[in-house]
Amino acid sequence: MNTKQTTQEEYLKRLNIVIEHINRNLGESIDLKTLSEISNFSEYHFHRIFKAFIREPLGTYITRLRLERAAHELRYSEMTIEEIAYKVGYEVPSSLSKSFKQLYGISPKEYRADKNFFIMKKIETNPVANHSVINNPVANHSVINNPVANHSLINNPVANQNSDFKLKAPKICELDSKRAIYIRLNGAYNNLDFPGTFAKLWSYVKERKLFSAGIEHIGIYHNDPKVTEVEKLRSDVCLVICKPAEPHGEIGVKDIAGGKYAIFSYQGPYNNLGVVYDTIFSKWLPESGEQLRDEPLFEKYISDPSRTEPVKLKTEIYVPLK
Repeated sequence: MNTKQTTQEEYLKRLNIVIEHINRNLGESIDLKTLSEISNFSEYHFHRIFKAFIREPLGTYITRLRLERAAHELRYSEMTIEEIAYKVGYEVPSSLSKSFKQLYGISPKEYRADKNFFIMKKIETNPVANHSVINNPVANHSVINNPVANHSLINNPVANQNSDFKLKAPKICELDSKRAIYIRLNGAYNNLDFPGTFAKLWSYVKERKLFSAGIEHIGIYHNDPKVTEVEKLRSDVCLVICKPAEPHGEIGVKDIAGGKYAIFSYQGPYNNLGVVYDTIFSKWLPESGEQLRDEPLFEKYISDPSRTEPVKLKTEIYVPLK
């Protein structure tokens, strides 16, 4: 491995730490000194390094994530606009309103009132899903090309035609946190390279002797495509592991938060998951009286798609609750 590649991998590892810190502290003051200290980058060069790798200036990145969080709260919580402003890091509520309208072209009040308004246009998807699979080099467990193709909160025409879709009541459980190795992907959820990404993770498991019983295939989705631009959608492709691991280059190590979750069990084709999400957020959530917690939802892929008919594929959807 040459020096240039080694340096790039080290930078990616350190920037993963920065991204996780920002994600978990959007409601607090996020200062350059702290980010420099936790990443071991100099304050003088931090902005240049961040923009070069993340492709977005630090301030713009933080503001965008705060506004996306605000949009989420406006749509799915009963907090006042003032409460939301403070929660996502704005000291003055009017500053949130100004930034929100500047970015999205609609005020927070108008966005909350119009439940049918989607900030982003419908994402165009390929009507023919690619169902190629990869083989797990350790456990011979195959993973479908992209379990989230045509779903994950996308304004999905399939979902719109299935208003009578019935979803079984979820299990409400308290879960322990999970340790996972992951690779972050950016871009449209239906175009992610799941086979290549899981293959890299399994190679890392094999190289570092991390294999054990109980490894889980997880997908974490940080953004709502109805709010976030396609090229800025963030996903973590994860393997939950039981042994200690160290980050290396693009492969990070993180804890998937424990706590209270609603766990929905779904059996059927992956391309119908949009119906499931629409049902969860438009019907189950408002009727349940539950409140969402500030953690990303995630999916656990139970079935081996190479050996399972689409109608029998099993997926668990984990929705974090307060």
